[in-house]
Amino acid sequence: MGLSSSVFTREELEEYADLTYFTEGEIIDLHKKFMSLVDDDSKDKKGSRINKERMMELTEIKFNPFADRLCDVFSTSEEEDSSMSFDDFLDMMNALSENASFKLKAQYAFRVFDINENGFVDPEDIEEIVMRLTKDEGLGEKELMDELIESMMVEADLDKDGQLSLAELEHVLSKSADFMNSFKIRV
Repeated sequence: MGLSSSVFTREELEEYADLTYFTEGEIIDLHKKFMSLVDDDSKDKKGSRINKERMMELTEIKFNPFADRLCDVFSTSEEEDSSMSFDDFLDMMNALSENASFKLKAQYAFRVFDINENGFVDPEDIEEIVMRLTKDEGLGEKELMDELIESMMVEADLDKDGQLSLAELEHVLSKSADFMNSFKIRV
């Protein structure tokens, strides 16, 4: 563990391990992966950030139709660039970990799917989700899209307010056998 002492203090590593689903060794590996994406020359572990475009080159998310949303949701940057610090990156990898709880994954899925960021997953968001997932194959007709959205809302919108709350989305996701397997990244 010579690398860990030069990158993190023992206390930092223990704290990261306590706060995540990762072992200390996995945290060190994730830090290496993060630093491999850092463009700046300083490579300062505390101040380095990965811009959104560079982050979306990460093998684990580059083919994900929601890669940009993952960056937006997990970034703590005050700027519009959605750049990520190591802590942001670790939070994202933690939420997408195989060991993360359903509740944690569902909360982040809600934020990712709330594309217009109005606090709900509404028909506008659902249309964008479907477009991203299907890449507009076969759903180009407005009528088909409207039927699909209406069908989804009838099934999922329990309080019939025309939008999905976190609790409603959690309910839908709890019935999806694939959710826990698809909302993850292997480390």
